[in-house]
Amino acid sequence: MRPYLDKAAPQAWKAAGAYSQAIAKAAADGGLLATEGELIKVRASQLNGCAFCLDLHTNEAREAGVSQQQLDLLAAWRETSLFTERERAALAVAEAATLLPLSEESQADLFGARTVLGDDAFVAAEWVAATINLFNRISILSEHPVRQRKA
Repeated sequence: MRPYLDKAAPQAWKAAGAYSQAIAKAAADGGLLATEGELIKVRASQLNGCAFCLDLHTNEAREAGVSQQQLDLLAAWRETSLFTERERAALAVAEAATLLPLSEESQADLFGARTVLGDDAFVAAEWVAATINLFNRISILSEHPVRQRKA
């Protein structure tokens, strides 16, 4: 078992937390809705296979107002009409930022997302996606456990 990065370097973890809070504020200031931000976090965590972050952010997504049906179908979001145009744009950003390097298809998705979201919310979505990718890696490398929820 590897050391938890957050426990092994608490000052770095504290700085990561402050960074995350700054990104959350910038995202809200940029007009990214809480539901859109949580969809980005859950989709990136799915793609990265981060169980700890999936557990955390599916809960936070529901608290923010994302429906259980949307969470159930998130992996197939392109195949359903349950997501708004803005949510679809945010999810396209999540996938492009997570599945690097950028392909021609992801470049086109980003162009479309920017058109839908506008510059401020688009930049906010990219920051949220970059940030959750960082935290996914921290949790995966640390092997953070997912604890059983109480019913």
